Amino acid sequence: MDFTEVLKSRRSIRAFSDKPVSQAILDEILLEALESPSSSNTQPYKLAVATGDVCKQLGSELLSKYHESNKIQKQPLPLKIISAITSDALPDSDYKPMLGKYPPVFQERRVATGMGLYETLGIARKDKKARDEQMAQNFTFFGAPVAIFVFIHPGMQHTALLDAGILMQSLMLSATSKGLGTCAQGALGIWRSPIDKHFNVPKDYKLVCGLALGYPEDNKVNSYKPKKIDLNELLIPTK
Repeated sequence: MDFTEVLKSRRSIRAFSDKPVSQAILDEILLEALESPSSSNTQPYKLAVATGDVCKQLGSELLSKYHESNKIQKQPLPLKIISAITSDALPDSDYKPMLGKYPPVFQERRVATGMGLYETLGIARKDKKARDEQMAQNFTFFGAPVAIFVFIHPGMQHTALLDAGILMQSLMLSATSKGLGTCAQGALGIWRSPIDKHFNVPKDYKLVCGLALGYPEDNKVNSYKPKKIDLNELLIPTK
């Protein structure tokens, strides 16, 4: 594929086949991502790459925390407070809250994207059970055989987040060019402890998000691609 084809064919994949990704291809993708620019070439990021049994175990642990957290949220307030003190299922993310309140224009885009996805899946807006089940798939990486967790050094402040985003884009485009798919997942930043259990993550690095990687499955959900803004919305007019 040429660059334009790669760029336009990349999308968030939410159903992966069980075909394994060879270590050689994975290394090639990661090495190509390392060509990304960063502020003064500081490269203030690290990746934890889970494959094989580690990937499966992490998925099981994260899914368990998601289900337990959901149960806590549905409890009466007194029980919720007790659970907050005693449970290890509550978020232990490095960034709290992960997301604040969306400004109106971004909330509109967020809702439109969610509705488009659920429409593609045939999930009714009021079908909370089906929506919860779809959300739960985030934590098993939509069946992907590779899960990548992105960490940054907070000493570089906002530039570390910017640099990590550039690295992720390079990684996703590299994967796309090789016939693989990816899905960047903010949800994978909710719980850090399971990643620390399996990886020796430096304590001064903070978990930002995760990314699923693998071969796309032939599934209608992978046909969904939300509408992008047009140039008039993107460009700031002169005075």
